[in-house]
Amino acid sequence: MAEQWAETLFESYRTGVAIEPLSDADPSLDAADAHRIQGIFASKLIDWMGGKVIGYKLGLTSEPMQKLLGVDTPDFGPVISTMTHNSGERVGLGNAIAPKAEAEITLMLGETLRGPGVTALAAARAVEGAVASIEVVDSRVADWRIKLVDTIADLGSSRAAVLSDRVVPVDFDLRWCGAAIYHNGDLAGTGAGAACMGSPFNALAWLANELALHGEELPAGCFVLTGALHAAFPVKAGDSVWASFDRLGSVSVSFD
Repeated sequence: MAEQWAETLFESYRTGVAIEPLSDADPSLDAADAHRIQGIFASKLIDWMGGKVIGYKLGLTSEPMQKLLGVDTPDFGPVISTMTHNSGERVGLGNAIAPKAEAEITLMLGETLRGPGVTALAAARAVEGAVASIEVVDSRVADWRIKLVDTIADLGSSRAAVLSDRVVPVDFDLRWCGAAIYHNGDLAGTGAGAACMGSPFNALAWLANELALHGEELPAGCFVLTGALHAAFPVKAGDSVWASFDRLGSVSVSFD
């Protein structure tokens, strides 16, 4: 069944045709099933478009988003190198179904982080620096009618990651790292690092411990997008997005 669902998600990604929620079609699916589907789906994408997993993205790290979906836990998904872009690039939305943009703090790991038992302090010590970033999320599920198992299976609703090339040492409190994001020149959202589970380091520690349950670790050199600092907003071809972060600088992207 996991193989079938992964193929369904892959075909939706490839064609841009939305699907009905997995959770509606099979209410018995749980988080463990969704992670198995996610792994197969990611492998299919890599076989199709090349690249490799070079990082992870966290989602549902803020309380309002968790309440919206009726869950009490974040989710995560792998980020593939071919889904990753430099600041200032033009990114094709291709067959994206309902893409949205978010400003996020991304953490670059200088040391391997392996759970269980990772604390926020241990996570902070493993971090080489922080990077300004924009994530483009998209759901293969029609109208974003997702539950936790749907978004886990669907790579955490990931589409693309846009990262600044400026890695900033974290010698300040990331909780108070503010950000403002602009959509076609208009302010679209504001937030701060505290939106991510109280601190991006809390989010990173959670991910390391969660990966340990699946026998995985966060290797040195990878990066982690720690979650949206504000409500995501829709984007389309022809749009431009620019985000400015306290201490971290700015990041931008335009869409084709």
